[in-house]
Amino acid sequence: MSINVNRNVSDQFYRYKMPRLIAKVEGKGNGIKTVIVNMVDVAKALNRPPTYPTKFFGCELGAQTQFDTKNDRYIVNGSHEANKLQDMLDGFIRKFVLCPECENPETDLHVNPKKQTIGNSCKACGYRGMLDTRHKLCTFILKNPPESDNGSVKKEKEKKNRKKGKENGSGNGDAGSRNDIDAPDVVDGDDDDEDWAEETTEEAQRRRMEEISDHAKNLTLTEDLEKTLEERVNMFYNFVKQKRESGAIDSADKEILAEAERLDVRAMGPLILSELLFNENIRDQIKKYKRHFLRFCCNDKKAQKYLLGGFECVVKLHQAQLLPRVPIILKDLYDADLLEEDIILTWAEKVSKKYVSKELAKEIHAKAAPFVKWLKEAEEESEGSGEEEEEDDENVKVVYSSSARELKVETVQPEKTEEEDDLDIDAI
Repeated sequence: MSINVNRNVSDQFYRYKMPRLIAKVEGKGNGIKTVIVNMVDVAKALNRPPTYPTKFFGCELGAQTQFDTKNDRYIVNGSHEANKLQDMLDGFIRKFVLCPECENPETDLHVNPKKQTIGNSCKACGYRGMLDTRHKLCTFILKNPPESDNGSVKKEKEKKNRKKGKENGSGNGDAGSRNDIDAPDVVDGDDDDEDWAEETTEEAQRRRMEEISDHAKNLTLTEDLEKTLEERVNMFYNFVKQKRESGAIDSADKEILAEAERLDVRAMGPLILSELLFNENIRDQIKKYKRHFLRFCCNDKKAQKYLLGGFECVVKLHQAQLLPRVPIILKDLYDADLLEEDIILTWAEKVSKKYVSKELAKEIHAKAAPFVKWLKEAEEESEGSGEEEEEDDENVKVVYSSSARELKVETVQPEKTEEEDDLDIDAI
């Protein structure tokens, strides 16, 4: 059975398809392992080597991986369900396959082992950019570039070997004139001087410093993940605060999401954003920062629960202004697709003192009651609307008016039966 490469796209005619992952658990005890049976077919649909998604699973699960390319066996140690690996594959596709501009999977990776960078180009929209190399898989990709890039690396090595062979050949010849023997050395020396002059320019120095900083980020990635949750949340808080104070917060939604994923605090992102981006003008700010919150809350129920916690904290800070407006603010969050209906109804069922005092939480829930009631009634109406549609269609007729340019639709009351009619039939 084939599924969409980008599973966020629900269009059944979406032309980029891939087979669903098939996982088979083998062995027992310490030797248990999961074999991904159709990894070659999945990787072919993604235009990536099968070792990349397999290694990605190992990085995400903290498990060792094995590759048997001759027999097409790709193994992740431990017992893992196919559905879990399929969800994980969505993360790989989002980070290493889809174009960040048009979200099209027709992309190629370009590895530069010398500069330790991974480029990404899209055949659909022409996008060209660099991948964020902080993920552990990037180290593996740099050491094992795709076949096309690997071929170019081999060509470069062959060129160097031929050049060395020529130099050795000239040196091993009969002793002729001293100038003939030294000539290649002089030419090589000039090339070295030119290369050295280029590398000492300000631009080259700046580029080297950027590369060093990128390497430093890779080194600190694992150190950051080893820190406690509280420390990582504080790091994310300071990152968002710095963006806000520098005035770059409006266009930093992608960077903020990437930092939250790097620190493994994505679900808690809306709680931090609420504290830093919302105040008594929350209704205007919901519209302004809708894109920032959607990156966290879209199809993520846990993040939506944290958003409700952040909302309670904001109400606590600006109680006089916001407490009377609780139902309106909740409706704004609901209309902006930041909160789903079932999340709001679940939240309304139980008063929690996790973020604010129990007394204030009760007040917030009491103020939210009209909106919650409206949600429940709307849900009941939507369930009953299907049954009433057929009856309504029978009671509608089209009336043609000679004086009107448009059709008029009038609702005709159904005729009452004899049992329901109070009029005397004989009188008629």
